[in-house]
Amino acid sequence: MNHFQTDTPIYLQVVEEVKSKILGGQLQPGDKLESVREMASRLEVNPNTIQRAFLELEHQGFIVTQRAVGRFVSEDIDFIESCRQNKIQETIQQFVKEMERYGITKADIIAYLKEENHE
Repeated sequence: MNHFQTDTPIYLQVVEEVKSKILGGQLQPGDKLESVREMASRLEVNPNTIQRAFLELEHQGFIVTQRAVGRFVSEDIDFIESCRQNKIQETIQQFVKEMERYGITKADIIAYLKEENHE
């Protein structure tokens, strides 16, 4: 049984999962990815879905294909770090907006984080 949400195409969820592993360091530059068939079997999805996800990841610059060898995480460390920093900024901005909906200010957030850091 897979863990996919119904409101987002599965291939995009696969893209986000792989990107998350790359940006989080679980997949390192130059690491070989599973084959299309291996990933499709593990995730219990159609191989065409994985192929589409890999094409999107390659288009975005996260992976590269070496014919007859396989797919690998991009070795462009600057690109990966830039994407990681952008993701961090985006996540923080979303968090701050969500907290503001509850009446929590940026100063409140900072104070809370400082308090948590000292505990």
